[in-house]
Amino acid sequence: MPKNLEKKCFKIKNEMTIKKYLIGTSLFVIVTFITQSTSHFLVNLDHYALVSFTRKEVIFPLGFLTMILQGTVLSYLFNLYCKNTYNTKKGFLFGLLMSALFVSYPAFTEPAKYLVPNIRSWIFVEGSVGLIQFCTFGILLALIHKKLEKD
Repeated sequence: MPKNLEKKCFKIKNEMTIKKYLIGTSLFVIVTFITQSTSHFLVNLDHYALVSFTRKEVIFPLGFLTMILQGTVLSYLFNLYCKNTYNTKKGFLFGLLMSALFVSYPAFTEPAKYLVPNIRSWIFVEGSVGLIQFCTFGILLALIHKKLEKD
């Protein structure tokens, strides 16, 4: 392969990789914000109202920083996991794996450490919302990556 063509291919591949990471990170922020804010402020409002150790004024920049960091790492791991084969099954399985990693702490450890109002309810709410969040992210990211590969 001529050097000039090799450089162009390398540049295109790097640009696509950067684009995938930016899209993945942005998607994670969007999915997380929608899922968690819907849970906290609409669907499970009564559940969170009973929690005595929450702030009256949420510090949103810290939450966004967390989402950006997690989204960046998850986008990287997604590419390693999928190995350039993107489909909804892989996206869903990735979501389940990441749920086990990320959701186990708030679902199981927090009620073990803090006086939550109802342990069973806490595990159900945190676990189900986390599963929805991470599986939705995995499936959507797989669909987006599949479309990017076609283009």
